[in-house]
Amino acid sequence: MGWFKLSVLLEHTLKADYPPQPHVLTFGVQGMTCASCVARVERALAAVPGVASASVNLATEQARVESPAPLALDAMRAALDKAGFGVAPDTGAVAPAGPSGRKERAGGRAVLWSAMLSLPLMAPMVADWFGYRLLLAPQTLALLQFLLATPVQFIFGARFYKAGVKALLAGGGNMDLLVALGTSAAYGTSAYHLWRAETALGYAHAHAHLYFEASAMVITLVLLGKWLEARAKRQAVSAIRALQALRPDAARVRKSGTDIDVPIAQVAVGDVVVVRPGERIAVDGVVLEGDSQVDEALITGESLPVARGPGERVTGGAINGEGLLLVRTTAIGAETVLARIIRLVEAAQGAKAPVQRLVDQVSAIFVPVVLVVAALTYGGWWYTGAEPELALMHAVAVLVIACPCALGLATPAAIMAGTGAAARHGILVKDMQALELAQRITTVVFDKTGTLTEGKPVLAALESHATDRQRLLVLAAAMQRGSEHALARAVVGAAAQRDLAVPAAVGVTAMPGRGLSASVEGMPLLLGSARLMREHHIALAPLANLAAELEQGGHTVSWLADSARHELLGLLAFADPVKPTSAGAILALHARGIATVMLTGDNAGAAERVARVAPVLAVESGLLPEDKTRRIVELKADGGVVAMVGDGINDAPALAAADVGIAMSGGADAAMHAAGITLMRADPALVAGAIDISRRTVRKIRQNLFWAFVYNLAGIPLAAAGLLNPMVAGAAMAASSVSVVANALLLRRWKPTLPKEKP
Repeated sequence: MGWFKLSVLLEHTLKADYPPQPHVLTFGVQGMTCASCVARVERALAAVPGVASASVNLATEQARVESPAPLALDAMRAALDKAGFGVAPDTGAVAPAGPSGRKERAGGRAVLWSAMLSLPLMAPMVADWFGYRLLLAPQTLALLQFLLATPVQFIFGARFYKAGVKALLAGGGNMDLLVALGTSAAYGTSAYHLWRAETALGYAHAHAHLYFEASAMVITLVLLGKWLEARAKRQAVSAIRALQALRPDAARVRKSGTDIDVPIAQVAVGDVVVVRPGERIAVDGVVLEGDSQVDEALITGESLPVARGPGERVTGGAINGEGLLLVRTTAIGAETVLARIIRLVEAAQGAKAPVQRLVDQVSAIFVPVVLVVAALTYGGWWYTGAEPELALMHAVAVLVIACPCALGLATPAAIMAGTGAAARHGILVKDMQALELAQRITTVVFDKTGTLTEGKPVLAALESHATDRQRLLVLAAAMQRGSEHALARAVVGAAAQRDLAVPAAVGVTAMPGRGLSASVEGMPLLLGSARLMREHHIALAPLANLAAELEQGGHTVSWLADSARHELLGLLAFADPVKPTSAGAILALHARGIATVMLTGDNAGAAERVARVAPVLAVESGLLPEDKTRRIVELKADGGVVAMVGDGINDAPALAAADVGIAMSGGADAAMHAAGITLMRADPALVAGAIDISRRTVRKIRQNLFWAFVYNLAGIPLAAAGLLNPMVAGAAMAASSVSVVANALLLRRWKPTLPKEKP
């Protein structure tokens, strides 16, 4: 890139109006059970002075608060206490927010004991189904039912009373309140008739109006549903747990020739870490010594180990292969690649999709509406002549089946499973707007260098004139052996691949914009542009036609000459190779009906060379960063949803302007900051994968919301009409929540379909 383009780029970048980043506070919330709880927690947090926005995720049991200035957690705790909830203690554990293993085991024990007490209550009903009568006196059976149902109601069902009362005192309602009211009505009616029987009516009459089995079984079924739901939610956050498990607890640091094992928290930037074969790399760093193969599958999704040697970067969490590596630490703690990935996944899984707004609006009024419907059900049945006990059971069925758990879990469960599956395959989704829009993409715009091409020039052609090709390469490599320029590295690398002995050069002098001069084995040489050759009166005619063909084909040409004799020795042509998967990536998008465009600042020849291999539908070359941004805006104005794929700092404005920005990892931080999706492997084939997982995730969200709404819309009228008893309603309620999460977990099996590499 010329100096003019570079100066324009830097000026544009420095003047870019990036909005200030808000302060984010994330913490666990205790006491949430349904979508209504989520709505109340969000209202409580949003009312705290200084809070710009508050988002709560039922599946992870986390709250995310954004504010212009830092806020204290105590202010959040006070607001939640007033609303009937609590802030989960920060244990410092690596597990993300969500149901803990201890909580899950306690829930399992509660379900087991509750079931052991409740199932005997079903014995009379089951015996009647098969035409048998239990050989127990009515009074004995009634007392036995009372003794079995009471601990279920007030010990294992205590959680519903506590949470329901808190919600009521805070001026709201939730699932717990519905369950507590419904089961209390059934249990209270039964206890009243049992007491009345003892005093006046006789046990035979009392037995006909006892509903202890209904109250106990509803509590047992709800507890079972919550336990299964907790297990499913733990599976949904498995992506974060797998990433966090990659963090080593200790590192082996070499100091003064001695290797010492130290806690990872004590490793400092600049320390030399020893990584033995088969060990997990503890830090981000640069290899000082050693060669090995490194498995980065859980970080980048790359299935095959990658070679790492001196000067190359390694990522903490990757597994070293067969070689011993000495790594100089470049990042620790929160600044490591792994820590950033975890933050991105956590933020994505805790975020809300725009479609969730409808659910939030419904949830805010759901419980009060259900209470009204239950009251109307009781009144309607009583008014039409039904016995009060029967009318009460129908009202209880309405209260139990109307739990909005499935509504609250429909969206976050799908988001967690979808973003987790994407992260396992190297696709990081930063915000839910990008996830929801990606499934509607109509046009994908690619940058060229580093996106469709490797971004690393290679020596593509070598043509000699007054010497042989091997000698030409040796002389050029000698002149550039100490240079860090990309073209110089390509020349030196080509000589190393051929095992050529490269002599030392003396008097190396750089001439900016032209090339360099040096003396190799006593021969004064010039290496650089055609302009440099003309200035020193070097005739280029012998290779001029070949050079023109190479430049037209997108190659960069350098000339080598003997300056003392004014004699041309030959030319070297460089090319940026197209990535092996680029052609398949473009074809995969075309197969999905998505148009492709390439925008590049490079010359037309280089752009056309890439387009011949990676068959994009349109190519525009010679563009400045602002030109790319303008073209993105024009494409959006045509009515489509436009995605931009890039990796450089010059792509950041275009990434921000696109509907969906997709950044290649390993590129500039500004690009990843501006993008909604980051590909952890610089592989364009993952673009189709990102679109595919977006489509599947949004499809799961819609399926879950459809069934959650249908469940409540159908279940409540059926219960009100007397077609569902409370036990069936409790089972259906538990099944709805579990089915929603289980449907979302099907996304965990997703894998991107990658095209075959083109050699």
